[in-house]
Amino acid sequence: MPVNGRKIREQVLALLARKDYRPLNKVDMARELRLAASERVVLRKTLRQLERAGEIARIRKNQYVLPAEADLVTGKLSIHQVGYGFLSPETPGEPDVFIAAENIGTAMHGDRVVARISPDTPYGRIKGRREGRVIRILERAHDTIVGTLQRSQNFYYVVPDDPRFVHDIYVHPDRDQRQQPSANVGDKVVVRLDAWESRHVNPEGEIIEVLGAASAPGVDVLSIIRKFHLRAEFPKDVLNQAERISEQIVARQLEGREDLRKEFVVTIDPDDARDFDDAIQVEKIKNGWRLGVHIADVAAYVEPGSPLDREARRRGNSVYLPDRVIPMLPERLSNVVCSLNPGVDRLTHSVFIHFDKNGVVRSARFAHSVIRSVHRLTYKQAYAILTSPLRDQLGERLHLAWELAVLLRKKRFQHGALDLDFPEVKVWVDKQGHPVKLERVENDESHQLIEEFMLAANEAVARELKKRAVPTVYRVHENPDPEKLAEYREFVLSFNYRVGDLTHRGELQRLLELIGGKPEEQALKIALLKSLKRARYSAQPLGHYGLAKTNYLHFTSPIRRYADLVGTALRCRPPPPELPNGVHGVTRPTIRRVRRATQRAVPTIPTWAKSLPSRSTFQLLNEPQPMRRSMLRK
Repeated sequence: MPVNGRKIREQVLALLARKDYRPLNKVDMARELRLAASERVVLRKTLRQLERAGEIARIRKNQYVLPAEADLVTGKLSIHQVGYGFLSPETPGEPDVFIAAENIGTAMHGDRVVARISPDTPYGRIKGRREGRVIRILERAHDTIVGTLQRSQNFYYVVPDDPRFVHDIYVHPDRDQRQQPSANVGDKVVVRLDAWESRHVNPEGEIIEVLGAASAPGVDVLSIIRKFHLRAEFPKDVLNQAERISEQIVARQLEGREDLRKEFVVTIDPDDARDFDDAIQVEKIKNGWRLGVHIADVAAYVEPGSPLDREARRRGNSVYLPDRVIPMLPERLSNVVCSLNPGVDRLTHSVFIHFDKNGVVRSARFAHSVIRSVHRLTYKQAYAILTSPLRDQLGERLHLAWELAVLLRKKRFQHGALDLDFPEVKVWVDKQGHPVKLERVENDESHQLIEEFMLAANEAVARELKKRAVPTVYRVHENPDPEKLAEYREFVLSFNYRVGDLTHRGELQRLLELIGGKPEEQALKIALLKSLKRARYSAQPLGHYGLAKTNYLHFTSPIRRYADLVGTALRCRPPPPELPNGVHGVTRPTIRRVRRATQRAVPTIPTWAKSLPSRSTFQLLNEPQPMRRSMLRK
């Protein structure tokens, strides 16, 4: 924001905070602040920005006040399929606000709105709970809706796929489909919403895309892509920039890097992985262990503000679907230039952690480096080696790594980490989108090995950035609400388990150990996950309850998560002199974008997979990665 704009912003906020302030419109405010004609344009822009940010509110007669002075709250609206909703305030620490169906107006699920708090609790409602009424929609979450075309006797309408959109949308197929194939009743369609002014009539819209018959193979996945507004194609300027990046490393790029090309470094990934962004090495030394975690240096190729960087920020994450991956970066970078493929030189960020013989961290060192991976292993291959006698150097190194992983895992649970894992089911589909195989994936030793090392690296980087006071994007999971844990305890008692106060971490761990292997294990774990708060991104290091870690962030997957790319870019940079709204791209909008992308990265399961067990544990805590290796560690 220009200096003049920042000065006016400060003047506006100071004026509204005065005790003798009376609500003013923009004309009266300009007069009160004695602004010149040229500054009044800046004032109008500043007022729009402050209102959009929720720092001020516009009331009757277009007058402005501070939200708290008028009992107003700004936040995101979440609507239940029955019709009522909850407003999650943007101010940290504020409780949610209940919004009755009749008080939602024309707001929709996910909208950013302003609500006025009701002074009294209506009859028949829960006492002590804040209630409100939506008075303004600041930002629509969706301008398009995916649904199924239906017809009544007199008109056509679209039933949204998401039940949280409680109103059907009226459409005019004959008018809407002049430039595209006609839609038939029962087809999945994408509808662009018209302006909706009155809740007394249903919203209307225009069919802009016909996806095909709802039951046709592949249409369910395509519906998910459209529903979550996923960007399936890259803009031309992004692809052009990616194509200009050479796969070969030149001497200039090696300056100042530690040469690790002769070290015994390996990658372990899923069978169908194509982007390898982390590699490991483990050595036993005199006083304990030396762990090396090497992460693809994506920041070396993605310059801040470049087309690649802007597109990665928009996407936030790679998204994994049963039949495809929608990458955060073009495949030339994600699968070739940055991927730690075996036998080729790759630029990396390395974290070296020295553990003593008891698994306690004694020191950590960070370096820009270059590696050459010796082996690319799948989890199945790594598991086979770990469960077989030693035969070669690879087997020896993996068994050594497993010894350290066992030690770290034991210490992690001793410190209070929660074992919320259960088997996932991977769905394999053919080229037409038909499911052909269901594969049960266990959290075996190969997964646990990588999980522990990535957790250690993420924690080490978070600890270092916090120590050096370098602002970054942390991954936080706040302590649970005691009332929700008390409700969960009542649910557990119905299964005849005798448990104490579940706000004590030890008691929660004891319960998880008791239910292990029981038929009700999955139901009880899912219920517990729903009783805990969701993990989220924050500029503050608030800790991670589920992992029992004070400092934690995402660092180890910069190819497929923008938060990790931010972490790798910041690790070796000093903080700037001014921090008005964040640093190095870690602004409030950046964190909001990462949060939104995280939510998009856990899409609805296709129709034919709805009966399958949940694919992850920490996905329900809003963790973005779909593969087990990343649920806890990343």
